[in-house]
Amino acid sequence: MAHSLNLFFLLCSLLFLISPSIAKTSSRPKALVLPVTKDSSSLQYITTINQRTPLVPVKLTVDLGGRFLWVDCEYDYVSSSFLPAHCKSVQCSLAGSKSCINFCYSTPKPLCHNNTCENVPYNSVSQDGTTGDVSMDVLSIPSTDGKNPGKEVSVPKFLFTCVGAFLKKGLASGVKGIAALGRTKISLPNQLSAAFSFRHKFAICLSSTPTSKGVIFFGDGPYMMLPNIDVSTSLIYTPLVLNPVSALGPVFHEEPSADYFIKVTSIRVNGKIVRFNTSLLSIDKEGNGGTSLSTVTPYTVMETSIYKAVVTAFVKEISGIPRVAAVSPFGACFDSQKIGSTRVGPAVPPIDLVLQSESVYWRIFGANSMVQVSDKVICLGLVDGGETPKTSIVIGGHQLEDNLLQFDLASSKLGFSSSLLFRQTTCSNFNFTLVSNK
Repeated sequence: MAHSLNLFFLLCSLLFLISPSIAKTSSRPKALVLPVTKDSSSLQYITTINQRTPLVPVKLTVDLGGRFLWVDCEYDYVSSSFLPAHCKSVQCSLAGSKSCINFCYSTPKPLCHNNTCENVPYNSVSQDGTTGDVSMDVLSIPSTDGKNPGKEVSVPKFLFTCVGAFLKKGLASGVKGIAALGRTKISLPNQLSAAFSFRHKFAICLSSTPTSKGVIFFGDGPYMMLPNIDVSTSLIYTPLVLNPVSALGPVFHEEPSADYFIKVTSIRVNGKIVRFNTSLLSIDKEGNGGTSLSTVTPYTVMETSIYKAVVTAFVKEISGIPRVAAVSPFGACFDSQKIGSTRVGPAVPPIDLVLQSESVYWRIFGANSMVQVSDKVICLGLVDGGETPKTSIVIGGHQLEDNLLQFDLASSKLGFSSSLLFRQTTCSNFNFTLVSNK
């Protein structure tokens, strides 16, 4: 109860801090929207926000489990509205800062302010961490009516962390930092919902092609895709599970994980149960095990025994299709010329992630289970994660594409659509070309 009250007062503090002088519009938006594209080289999902005064477009890698927005401030960070977060301030408390910086000996600037609280940003692509300055600046983002983008609105003192340029290692070309969507007080979803007083919800819909834009919504639906389909109306819901231990090492060990976990209870291939040690699907007291979702992991990664069991079952069910030499990082590849096509991708056995009951499951069809690696070779898009991974199953970006995922943070539940191809639309069908006046 005490923890819940503390969280309530902190969120109220966040609302008080970032809500004055909120918008460039005369009314509060009901939802916000960002485009997201797939980088063909790194397989990262990239979005762009406008930040600073004057506003500058900043390219960011989308990290579903990221703890907070961080940006390279070492070079070319110029803004008249930049503010450091001073030690022992409410902002530092919200950011979870545990230390203070007092060793700047030059003219104050981003990354060099005394009496500034410090945070520990993490690059989940390179798996590097460092220290950075908790900071504030203007952030501007388009509103939406669920059908089209609308006028841009601004948060004048959006909390983020300034970092050195080296932390960008491994990020896609031109990317300046991480757009964090994780389970923390100062992630993008929580700060934006506090600023504009809309429901603590956000949704992602990742496009499967680098030439088309997917979409991130902040706030409730409708989420309209051409031809005039509200893809939020047929969601299946499952509880979000909190992992009480972060996977990011000793520095974060006292914090709960910012990743989104769901409770997978079993796996079926072509309707048949796959046999493996299902205790691996539970999270133990050290935070090991379970199933999380990731936008920085390109393909679903499974603990070795689960991986081998699923691949064996899949190969058995697709026995009529000739196998070919494996192509890294995949272990099971086939002659794609011998596989037919369907509305939901290659005609292969579906894989079901069974959730809280046998009748509630996330079905992965061929478009999400298979990866075309050459003209003649197609592979099962699963990766062996080794015998002792922190998380037993990490559902990767390829398996999320053309699926709408709605994260209801207030109710702690995930709504998922399974493949939108069944509804004759895709995640690239949000109409970014027409700007609404609303």
